[in-house]
Amino acid sequence: MALVRSSTPEVIEEPAGRPSRAVLFMQLSSPDADSRRSAAIELAGDSGAIAELLAQLADEEDYAVRQAIVSSLSTTGGPEVVQGVMGYLRSEDAGLRNDVIELLKEQPDAIAPYMPTLLADPDPDVRIFAVNILESLKHPKVVDWLIAVIETDPHINVCATAVDLLAEVGDSRARVPLARLEVRFADEPFITFAVAAALDKIAA
Repeated sequence: MALVRSSTPEVIEEPAGRPSRAVLFMQLSSPDADSRRSAAIELAGDSGAIAELLAQLADEEDYAVRQAIVSSLSTTGGPEVVQGVMGYLRSEDAGLRNDVIELLKEQPDAIAPYMPTLLADPDPDVRIFAVNILESLKHPKVVDWLIAVIETDPHINVCATAVDLLAEVGDSRARVPLARLEVRFADEPFITFAVAAALDKIAA
């Protein structure tokens, strides 16, 4: 879905010494990369700037500016940011994907409602990225989500990624599903090895 820049920026009282939001929005689309980066940094934590930052992220080619935009969006956080960046999990730019994954890891409450959808995405790469997000997601459903993956996902690499994470965060609930997964991929030695390693760690 195309992101549209706000045509009439909300007028708010700005902290002393800080450029107005309208000025920062103009700087954010400046041809000068340093100006864009400075504006992105200044807009960190400003919920009224989310749409502008997301719109610039869609077009931004300068690495340092992109990093500043992602960092500012992460600082602001919340459902609007999460919804706005999830589509970049499909980006062919590995650096941008990794930045987005790290951002989403820091938004457990905002990303949680979308995890079942991401884990059921038609693209196995997106499902793997979703499991990677779970790696540091402090949420009570992490183990349940991982168990659902190894019980239902047809792609061996997605399941293997989930097994690796279950070895770190799993508990006794994962033992039977892991055993079933080993049977399901009985002809895949690395799954057998990964399941055995995970079961050993869970038992420890």
